[in-house]
Amino acid sequence: MTNQGLDFGAATDTFSRKRVLDAIRRRRSLASADLRGADLAGVCFDGVDLTDAKLAEANLRGCTFRGADLRRASLWAADLTDAVLDGANLEDADLDFATLDGATLRDARLRRAILPTQDYPLDAIQEATRSGAPLRRRRGGPGSRRP
Repeated sequence: MTNQGLDFGAATDTFSRKRVLDAIRRRRSLASADLRGADLAGVCFDGVDLTDAKLAEANLRGCTFRGADLRRASLWAADLTDAVLDGANLEDADLDFATLDGATLRDARLRRAILPTQDYPLDAIQEATRSGAPLRRRRGGPGSRRP
């Protein structure tokens, strides 16, 4: 995929979604795209380059990211409920406060990633990368806080 100087910043959710879908259809890179707070639920990002993308507080429910490159991406407080992150590269990504209920992470690369361990125990995340089992939020305790 190539980055053709696409500008995704400051667009409305509908406009951002349309531009993202067009870029994916044209097999263009979304590296460094600013999609903070965008509603992208259900989008297939399989194999897409999202290196350094800003997806903080985005609605990514049910999205698929199989083999996607999310190195250094900001997914802070993103809703990744039921997302498929199998084989994704999440090295150095920020997933703090992200919702990962039902998400799968089989064979995902998580080196140096900031993980939402306040809601999902590290051992459960590590097991999910090995087994492909969906993650479930920790019930009660300090892990139920949100920003």
